[in-house]
Amino acid sequence: MKLYLDACCLNRPFDDQLQTRVRLEAEAVLSILEMAEAGELEIIGSDIIDDELSQMPDNERREKVELFLALASSQVALTLAIEQRAIELQKWNIAPLDALHLASAESARADYFLTTVDDLLRRAKRAGLKVKIENPAKWLIQQTTDEN
Repeated sequence: MKLYLDACCLNRPFDDQLQTRVRLEAEAVLSILEMAEAGELEIIGSDIIDDELSQMPDNERREKVELFLALASSQVALTLAIEQRAIELQKWNIAPLDALHLASAESARADYFLTTVDDLLRRAKRAGLKVKIENPAKWLIQQTTDEN
């Protein structure tokens, strides 16, 4: 199984863990990364993720997130086709950067695009994507339920 985690997912373990939801999503992301390290699934990286991370002002946090990305088994280069698909996705009121992430995930033929952003989840589910989109905690619960 191939997963594309957006920058919000990759940053979740470093967010304030006082809120239960944030803590659960952080644990889910860490579990997903452990599964990738064990070879149970593939993480997809992209030029878009790299670009977004390069703009993070907190160098220490960026370096930690980049360590997570070292688990990526493939890297999606930005292409004209991805840019054109992102423009189509923006018609669904999806922000340009999010549209580029989604188009990159589709291009890589990811099975799932994971994000912690509720608004993106709602809008993308209506856009007729070629990739399933889910919250990392919900995805992990579904996977463990399906196994039993």
